Amino acid sequence: MRTTVGIIGAGPAGLLLARLLHNAGIDSVVLESRDRAYVERRQRAGILEQGTVDVLREAGAGERMDREGLRHDGIELRFARRRHRVDFPALTGGRSVMVYAQTEVCKDLIALQLKEGGPLLFETEALAVEDADTERPRVRFRREGVEDVLECDYVVGCDGYWGVARSAVPDGRTFERTYPFGWLGILADVAPSHDELVYARHDRGFALLSMRSPSVSRLYLQVPADTDAGSWSDERIWDELERRFETDDDWSLRRGPITQKSVTPMRSYVHEPMRHGRLFLAGDAAHIVPPTGAKGLNLAVGDVVTLARALTHRTATGSDDLLDAYSATCLRRVWQAERFSYDMTTLLHTAPDATSFEDRLQLARLDRITSSRAAETDLAEAYTGFPIG
Repeated sequence: MRTTVGIIGAGPAGLLLARLLHNAGIDSVVLESRDRAYVERRQRAGILEQGTVDVLREAGAGERMDREGLRHDGIELRFARRRHRVDFPALTGGRSVMVYAQTEVCKDLIALQLKEGGPLLFETEALAVEDADTERPRVRFRREGVEDVLECDYVVGCDGYWGVARSAVPDGRTFERTYPFGWLGILADVAPSHDELVYARHDRGFALLSMRSPSVSRLYLQVPADTDAGSWSDERIWDELERRFETDDDWSLRRGPITQKSVTPMRSYVHEPMRHGRLFLAGDAAHIVPPTGAKGLNLAVGDVVTLARALTHRTATGSDDLLDAYSATCLRRVWQAERFSYDMTTLLHTAPDATSFEDRLQLARLDRITSSRAAETDLAEAYTGFPIG
């Protein structure tokens, strides 16, 4: 089998890249180890930056998002029983975010790829990337028990931290931080208790109120990293959420049936460079952020938009200039997102060994954001998205 661009992984990064390349007249093949049903129900991110929304629309993948997604023009910061709304459009010249789950993005892109694009091969395990430093890289894979080879001009690893692509980049540098807490996340069949996301800093730990739809709530609690989600009863979860979201007004938390519980670990990770020869890394294969800043999916989109532009430029002009700049271009944005995600995480979470001095610093930082337009603007600009490319 032969193609121009071999894409490993049918998450949002791989699927969007295939769509962008298709629109540019560049052929690709996508290899995905899981079946279609698994990819379409895999719960991940739910916040799309303004730039991501714009890219999906331009790619022809925004129709259902615009119909069913929830535009949000701000978030609420909650601390010391106080509430403060950050107004995104007022601070950023009109930018906003969209609540639209990664599962739905994947469903939309899969449908388009199967209808219009190149091969999308589910249940196809990539085994190795070979000859990445030559003009004819290859992906060795197994499908229906039979090994085969995909010959390419370029290979793109969108297969996550544990995938084969990252391990095929020799002599890379890694930068990493693991946090001593995680998020106990729930899905609940109850209307959200607020019409925008609420980020709560509390002495007992962080809490986040989010949603998947007007009738399904997504909520999170900071818990120790080794927490077993099954050890928390539904009543205990609701009670703890109520404590952490407490305010001095009459706001109340709606409770409902919990349909899913899981614990998400918290870590920061960057792999440099994001390229080796004709192998390019994108998304979680190259970088991971704690979910506090809602950057993971959006960073992956930035990577593949940058790469698609570079490949289109190469096809049109024969120049490798943009391909050669791919890693440096992406990493500038990656490190800004890492910085913002780290800032949000340390701003809102209670470290197990935090001193009273550090607690007061958190409150001082929050006071600064809520009393200074400049500080609030910095948060709003970062949350709604850094420029792509």
